[in-house]
Amino acid sequence: MIYAFDLDGTVTREETLPLLASELGLYEEMRLLTNLTLQGTLDFKQSFRLRYHVLKSIPITRIQAIMDQVELDRDIAGFIRERKASCAVVTGNLDVWIEPIIKKLGCRAFASVSGRAADDSPILERVMDKGHAIRKLKKEDKVVAIGESYNDIPMFEEANYSIAYGGVHAPVDTAISVADWVVYEGGSLCTLLKAL
Repeated sequence: MIYAFDLDGTVTREETLPLLASELGLYEEMRLLTNLTLQGTLDFKQSFRLRYHVLKSIPITRIQAIMDQVELDRDIAGFIRERKASCAVVTGNLDVWIEPIIKKLGCRAFASVSGRAADDSPILERVMDKGHAIRKLKKEDKVVAIGESYNDIPMFEEANYSIAYGGVHAPVDTAISVADWVVYEGGSLCTLLKAL
């Protein structure tokens, strides 16, 4: 079995892009954009491109320092660390931004892909297709997808099993409607995953 976890609001105890935007004094604006995206009001790819363009002026070293301090769900992070080979993070977040979190977890990650500009700053090359990541993982084994927002639905539709997880905020109704289970606490989620 492979366990595919959304990152923001699932593995992390908060949404990371608003946290990054606080560096620019734009926390509330980014939180609004993020919430509209999580609910499915805004298209994820378009929204992420917009949010990337707002955040790209923050030096990568500062972004990674902030990401290194993001609180992880203790139970979920422990589950992943104990099963590194069978766990993956599947996120729309930018690969270079989330490196500190992925290093802490020790698992593989599927993320939006960055390249390098002439000044060596990261540029957005491709926004993650979560359904594609799950199809790739299914070539190895059955997949359980865990997430909470509208952009996790492609994962849920492709996975063998799906769990709408409401540890940080309630899962959106659409995610609940296509999920096999709904769980609201990290310890309970890990108990369920161990039983599958």
